[in-house]
Amino acid sequence: MGNDSHPFDSIRYLPLHYTNTDSHNSALNLILTLRPEWRESQATIKFVRFTDGITNTLLKAINQLPGLSETQVDDDAVLLRAYGKGTDVLIDREKESLSHSLLARHGLAPSLLARFDNGLLYKFIQGSVCSPADLRRPEVWRGVAQRLGEWHATLPISSISSTCPAPAQLTPNNKRASLQAMAQLTPGKPIPNVWTVTQKWILALPTSTTAEKARAEQLQRELEWLVKLLGDTPGVGSSNPFVFAHCDLLSGNVIVHPTSSSESPSASRRSSQSGNSETEAEESPATVSFIDYEYATPAPASFDIANHFAEWGGFDCDFTVLPTRSVRRAFLKEYLQSTSLHLNRTYKDSELNELFDQVDKFRGVPGFYWGVWALIQAQISLIDFDYASYAEVRLGEYWAWKREMNGEREAAGEKRPIREERWAQEE
Repeated sequence: MGNDSHPFDSIRYLPLHYTNTDSHNSALNLILTLRPEWRESQATIKFVRFTDGITNTLLKAINQLPGLSETQVDDDAVLLRAYGKGTDVLIDREKESLSHSLLARHGLAPSLLARFDNGLLYKFIQGSVCSPADLRRPEVWRGVAQRLGEWHATLPISSISSTCPAPAQLTPNNKRASLQAMAQLTPGKPIPNVWTVTQKWILALPTSTTAEKARAEQLQRELEWLVKLLGDTPGVGSSNPFVFAHCDLLSGNVIVHPTSSSESPSASRRSSQSGNSETEAEESPATVSFIDYEYATPAPASFDIANHFAEWGGFDCDFTVLPTRSVRRAFLKEYLQSTSLHLNRTYKDSELNELFDQVDKFRGVPGFYWGVWALIQAQISLIDFDYASYAEVRLGEYWAWKREMNGEREAAGEKRPIREERWAQEE
């Protein structure tokens, strides 16, 4: 990435490794190197393991010094995130660190404290991690829409991308070279981007059997078709065609900050659930932050939003709880109000309609993206998760969308699949 090497080198580097089989000692070694002042109080250092992700190890290091309140302990807490085995084939770790640094400078991420051989150390954010059900609470999705609008309006993509060279400028010595494939896929566009990332993943798929080879070739054809269909989607209003997108806004990556009132978030949740929908709609938006920037890359805003909507159903892919048309429209209105505020402009109703249609068109892409991702995870991951089945469910979303869009399903006289049925629902 040329001139991006300097900011990456400026991130403190600890030449140490986290080991899952020796979790406590390797984590302690990292924390004490970062915080040498904790050496005298090793007995009060504790590690809390989080299990919301399905690819990484995430530990919270706290030092429960006598006399400190829970809030004071959390103020000084450090998060240790170690990468899953083999995930370098999926994730550009240098770009992730640059993304985190940029976000921290804009006040949109916790301070990045250091990087180590297979992970990152950063400041802990106080708040509660969302569940898929939380994403569907009006005050939470309004908060997400506002924060996402701020991301897309204010973050420059230049720090995590460069311009794609024209195919003619590349030597044809390796037909399957990632850069060449990227240049041919999105000439003149910033790279990496959501399309070229997917291209990189398809090139990493196993092809040792006839079935695997046929699958990879089929997915390659579909990617090229998708780029022809959606690759030139314009930005809405005055925004760029590509924005700095999170690309992984699942529930575990959304943190709801504590409310300033004495009422606890769970109490306010109970009161909102017992009230009618009008009361819920009027509830003020929660303040949220996004964490984990592994997949952050230039992408159309519509992709980032459609991807978030897909996550309302969680890893179980419960299609019955995805946002209906009216909820999606309300979310997008909140999002556009936020982008307009940060761009110091006013949005028009026509832009809301345009964005609504774009998100509608993109609804099948997250299934394709995560389907390809899961096919790779099924080969490399040591985590106890059925990636192979997950891949088929997610790719199934894509095929169902495509059949709906090209009229195949209707022509065959088949019933609309649950996900497509829910997506078309008004209320």
